[in-house]
Amino acid sequence: MTEANATSIPGPAVIATIPEAPIPDAPNARRFVDKVVLVTGAARGQGRAEAVRFAAEGADIIAIDICADLPTTEYPGATPADLDETAQLVKGHGRRIVTSITDITDFAALQNAVDNGVEQLGGLDVVIANAGMTTASLTWEIDLDHWHATIDNNLHGAFYTAKATVPIMIEQGRGGAIVFTSSVAGLKGLPLLADYAAAKHGVTGLAKTLANELAAYRIRVNTVHPHGVATDLTVPELHGKLAARQDLGLLYMGSLPDETSESEDIAAAIAWLASNEARHVTGIQLPVDLGRTNR
Repeated sequence: MTEANATSIPGPAVIATIPEAPIPDAPNARRFVDKVVLVTGAARGQGRAEAVRFAAEGADIIAIDICADLPTTEYPGATPADLDETAQLVKGHGRRIVTSITDITDFAALQNAVDNGVEQLGGLDVVIANAGMTTASLTWEIDLDHWHATIDNNLHGAFYTAKATVPIMIEQGRGGAIVFTSSVAGLKGLPLLADYAAAKHGVTGLAKTLANELAAYRIRVNTVHPHGVATDLTVPELHGKLAARQDLGLLYMGSLPDETSESEDIAAAIAWLASNEARHVTGIQLPVDLGRTNR
């Protein structure tokens, strides 16, 4: 490499001034006109962004959320007012929405919420299993109640969502798409998140199995794997514990200069996975992770 060529390569100081790309917005192409999309954890954060994204592209929405504080988390849960706000945002796009305050770990209640939404909106085309929760501890220090709650909400809730919706989609005979929100923790051994990682690895395996079982029905199943996302689902104790263990903190670093993704980044990826543009995509794990899994 010549000296002239070497000096033409941007250094870190120059790269730091390159502006971040804008948050993705719904395209003019309306890929989900008159489709029905179910979203769990829809009251705020990623779930709300997903509901609004699909509504902007023409879909009607079944929005499910527990709308309550969970005793094993240190952050406040969503509220009925949050779910109402999601509903207003969906209606702002001229679409219908059926909301339900439902605990996804209660299968009978979840099945009832799904059936009610499908009856009111006339079918089911896309399922987004997004609801979840997390805490942070070294593996051997995890409280047993926290372990069970994390597995119950993240893994059992995802399975219950599939169990409640797949028979409906098969009976309809019109194909469809299911997207599970996993995590980088569903691909990597992120420290201080053993319960969450175990659950999210389980979600990844669940989706891969379903993708094989449902391919003949033209129902595609994929997972999306976010890293840090700017939502109310924050784990304050994680930052303190990582500060005390800098060797572990290095395992959280991505390669892009941005600290976190936005909920709209995840919604855009899910919308692509659910669209006909991805009609031959099933059984994959799509990281939206600032380059974390590439390190």
